[in-house]
Amino acid sequence: MVRTEISLFLQNVPGELGKLSYLLANAGINIDALTIQDASSYVKEIFQARGKSLKRIASASSYNSMRKDSAEHALIRLLVNNTDKAVDLLSKNEYIFDVMPVIAIELENRPGEMARITTKFGEEGININYVYGSVSSPDAKCLFVFSPEDIDKAATIFKDL
Repeated sequence: MVRTEISLFLQNVPGELGKLSYLLANAGINIDALTIQDASSYVKEIFQARGKSLKRIASASSYNSMRKDSAEHALIRLLVNNTDKAVDLLSKNEYIFDVMPVIAIELENRPGEMARITTKFGEEGININYVYGSVSSPDAKCLFVFSPEDIDKAATIFKDL
């Protein structure tokens, strides 16, 4: 199923994730999925993508500066139960964020399920940019979030899941 992921930057210091979590919680917004990474790896990916496409997004000196600054920030990707409300709240609180469509799939918690889904992506020639997910207990379903290069094609393949 296609969902909207929110990507935002937070300072990489103690307490920032707590502030964000309380902000969302106090507004009645539940976090369905979350992943956090050092923002410097995100900046590095942008720089490498620029090199492959030969499109100049920014100068090399700008990237070097961004890489230094980005170590002080974390890139947070999350799915919430009310994206519109979350986007409005984040805007009002001056967070730097972006939204993008992703594929969120509930899988049975058993060996081979990830293989089955990722094989479908591969058979259709769809590259996966990143994926994250988890399960709460051995008997519960798993929620995995996929960011495919071709969201429209992926949406048609996985519309019935």
